[in-house]
Amino acid sequence: MTLSTPVRKVFQGVPDRRQMFRMFDRHTQRPSRCEGDALALYAGEWFEIGQIDHDYMFEILPPLWMRGDMFAMREFLTGSVTSVFFALMIDGRMRHFHGYCDLADTASPERMRATIIDRESRPVKAMTRTERLEHIWSATHDDYRSYAGDRWPEADRGKRTVLFYGGRQGTSLILLDGLTDAQISAKLPVHLRYLPDAIAA
Repeated sequence: MTLSTPVRKVFQGVPDRRQMFRMFDRHTQRPSRCEGDALALYAGEWFEIGQIDHDYMFEILPPLWMRGDMFAMREFLTGSVTSVFFALMIDGRMRHFHGYCDLADTASPERMRATIIDRESRPVKAMTRTERLEHIWSATHDDYRSYAGDRWPEADRGKRTVLFYGGRQGTSLILLDGLTDAQISAKLPVHLRYLPDAIAA
């Protein structure tokens, strides 16, 4: 039985090509990289890309399949998870997206397509707390993000951490999920700090 993973936006805005390739594996530093099934880490993640990068990815390899406004990459990232690229007309404008779909769940590409359209059709630009945290993780350089190791309490080991500059308190590693609203605001770029909260898509 295949369990559906939540469909979630992991970056606000349109990354350049270098950032796009970097976000294809946002979990490359995970301590258990050579162990277990990483399906749940990747399946359901999506972000917007530019048309040039969408077309570039289309030309890399013959697609596994094409269905109207989407195509799937032939190379699988892990297990039955692969990249699906979308070209979607939203509010009269053509936009492009990348998402990881678990093709063992045959409805996952259509479900992701519907979620993206619903999320990006909202009239007010906004972000959920989860989207803010995922954006911080996506935008943080590998040298400044990591995973809690042996020096952390056992319950926190393996969780994502980011470096935070606390002024007079100095710089420290903090659990990503433990960032306060003020710390989240400080780590976001200025143009994203004051967006209203959104309902999760």
